[in-house]
Amino acid sequence: MKIVFLDTKTIGDDIDLSVFDTLGTVVKYGFSTEEEARQRTRDADVIVLNKVEVNERSIGEARKLKLVCVTATGTNNLDKDYLAERGIAWRNVAGYSTESVAQHTFAMLFYLLEKLRYYDDYVKTERYVKDVSFTHFAKAFHELSGMTFGIIGLGNIGKRVADIAGMFGCRVIYYSTSGRHTQPGYTRVSLEKLLLESDIVSVHAPLTEQTMGLMNREAFRRMKPSAIFLNLGRGPIVVEQDLAEALREGQIAAAGLDVLSKEPMQPDNPLREIKDSERLLITPHIAWASVEARNRLMNTIAEQIRNFL
Repeated sequence: MKIVFLDTKTIGDDIDLSVFDTLGTVVKYGFSTEEEARQRTRDADVIVLNKVEVNERSIGEARKLKLVCVTATGTNNLDKDYLAERGIAWRNVAGYSTESVAQHTFAMLFYLLEKLRYYDDYVKTERYVKDVSFTHFAKAFHELSGMTFGIIGLGNIGKRVADIAGMFGCRVIYYSTSGRHTQPGYTRVSLEKLLLESDIVSVHAPLTEQTMGLMNREAFRRMKPSAIFLNLGRGPIVVEQDLAEALREGQIAAAGLDVLSKEPMQPDNPLREIKDSERLLITPHIAWASVEARNRLMNTIAEQIRNFL
């Protein structure tokens, strides 16, 4: 059996993939275009990929192909009708990054909430050397305890974030983006109520017709001027031009993003103009990518292949 990895660079070079060698002959490619995928999958029994589009153009000549494994939860890049027509099975992985994303959510929050960029710069630029006072009060911050933490999308990650926020003493509320799910033990509210009352708004929702552009100009105007906005769901949930204007006009206090509408970041992204790290923190889609999460992901993929065989 031949297993072909089409974009190993999307899972990092530091992950041990030797377990796959026990399953068959393995060929790895760092990245693959659609045309390269067409050539590279011709004699593959299994392909493993993250972002490569899987459709008739990319795997049309893969006559031996039996299984497609996506190293992610989202499967928007799969033409499922075509795969069904060909009788090709597919697998994805859910739940592998819950702890990693929840951890990154609070890392971003505390960076912004406690003005850590300012205080680090204050010390690193040696303004603290022989200062008059042992404590520097220039940037006030507040305790998380007692704040209202609003979560958009209460799936596995959203629930983990909710539980951690509760441990910090927050009042936690959530909005169901589908409008169908009620989670016992958690307080469900309308989007308008969540935006009006929350001190932190954290997005952990998938990209759907209901969530596309959900956080727009109107949404940001409903938020508190002191609120912090976080998006660790999907980039297109946020209208980035509207977020940039909200930050410039002081409609919200700060924003932390791990996802963007187009990745890598494009030259025309309006958020590029905001250089104030106390107001805007952007990380390059790394919330999911702890070493443990990536190892968990690839071990799950290996087990899926083993079970399929």
